[in-house]
Amino acid sequence: MKVFVIDEQKCNGCHNCQIACKDEHCGNDWSPISLPQPLTGQFWVKVDEKTVGQTPKVRVDYHVTRCNHCENAPCMAAGENGAVYRREDGLVIIDPVAAKGQKAIVDACPYGVVFWNEELEVAQKCTGCAHLLDAGEKPHCVDVCTTGALRFGEYEEFAEELEGENVEVMKPELGTKPHVYYLNRPKLFYAGDAYDPDLDECLENAKVTLVRESDGAVFEQVTDIYGDFWFDGQVVGSHELRIECKGYEAVVKKFDADECLNLGSFPMSKA
Repeated sequence: MKVFVIDEQKCNGCHNCQIACKDEHCGNDWSPISLPQPLTGQFWVKVDEKTVGQTPKVRVDYHVTRCNHCENAPCMAAGENGAVYRREDGLVIIDPVAAKGQKAIVDACPYGVVFWNEELEVAQKCTGCAHLLDAGEKPHCVDVCTTGALRFGEYEEFAEELEGENVEVMKPELGTKPHVYYLNRPKLFYAGDAYDPDLDECLENAKVTLVRESDGAVFEQVTDIYGDFWFDGQVVGSHELRIECKGYEAVVKKFDADECLNLGSFPMSKA
């Protein structure tokens, strides 16, 4: 069974996959797999970016969306007369002839990755570049990914890492069993810095402890040369932050968070 594996920690937002999809499908008729993708209005592969945090502690996260080629594909159930079918390799294909006029195929997708071509009156989506696979080549989006963030192959090739931690699929509660797997999806971060207001200097090597109140998990680190600390891989909830440095009074801050936060600058008073 073919699957896509997307490591979002490796994605640098180059949009090569998005552009490659347009290059491969716009103006090209790959019947009986697909008809030409329109120049505008459809992204069979799309890279979304989101700026999180607050100045100066900010980060840009990237998320790649595409058809999930679901095992229990709602679009297949919505298509009449075999309009949507699954190949032996697992790719879900919309037959451009049988699907003509069946807009219900678009409406059935809970992920919003099936599009309606008004001119051709047909639903369209990612085909996994099935026409290239049949010629012994890779999907074009995978071929141009320079960081290795986007991969494609048999599930067995990736089984070890896909059965580990930090693996997600989109909306698992729907039970569609997507065949697109996400690794290392960005989580929340809490960051800040410590400094000596009298000397107007950053405090390096201050011990910073973050305690997650929901389960008592403790995270520790020391500030860098700029007095900065940055706790990544965090979750929504209530937390306690404690900053300690020899010769200074400890600082404690409690906070609730449901987004990435710059907790600010913490002045440390001499003990």
